[in-house]
Amino acid sequence: MDKKRIGVLLSGCGVFDGSEIHEAVLTLLYLDEKGAKVVCMAPDISQAHVINHLTQKEINESRNVLVESARIARGEIKNINDVKASDIDALIIPGGFGAAKNLSEFASKGTSGLVNNDVLRLISEIKAAKKPIGALCIAPATLGMALKDQGVSLTIGNDEGVISALKSIGINHIVCPVDQIVVDEKHKVVTTPAYMLGPGIKDVAKGIEKLVEKIIEMA
Repeated sequence: MDKKRIGVLLSGCGVFDGSEIHEAVLTLLYLDEKGAKVVCMAPDISQAHVINHLTQKEINESRNVLVESARIARGEIKNINDVKASDIDALIIPGGFGAAKNLSEFASKGTSGLVNNDVLRLISEIKAAKKPIGALCIAPATLGMALKDQGVSLTIGNDEGVISALKSIGINHIVCPVDQIVVDEKHKVVTTPAYMLGPGIKDVAKGIEKLVEKIIEMA
């Protein structure tokens, strides 16, 4: 049987300005364990900003999202501009603030902000092709913006401000424990709160493994 081709959309490298590294690596690990072919991708754009992860303060430096994401992917990564829905059987978006800063403007402008053009294009193509999409942590906020007014059910943990913002664009938010997933069978969307709830890597791992299993099953 052919391996399922699962796209993993990265947003940089590091929780405060890119992809959350634990979430991204756990996603890659479980996909590999379950026999999937991983297709890593990221947009070829500048990061919204750069954070010193030791001090958690912004620094005056410019970094590229694709170049930084390549660190996690060990160099095996595509420009999202070159990826079409027909190239993959499903898509998973790890969290980290980059998912809400670089893949969309959710972190700076809320749901009135824009989703990156290529991210919006690919999500829309995958949705139209009735292929599944998984999102972790804060990434469902960007996914929700891309699928607004479609009545999609998802989770981002229990942050009331984020929940309220997503409800305002027609998202059905479901509070979910860190070791569980929310499955929207109709829209083929699977989400887990991961580090929106935490507290540790062993906790987020349980939900991420279930999400990966479900995405492969649905693909």
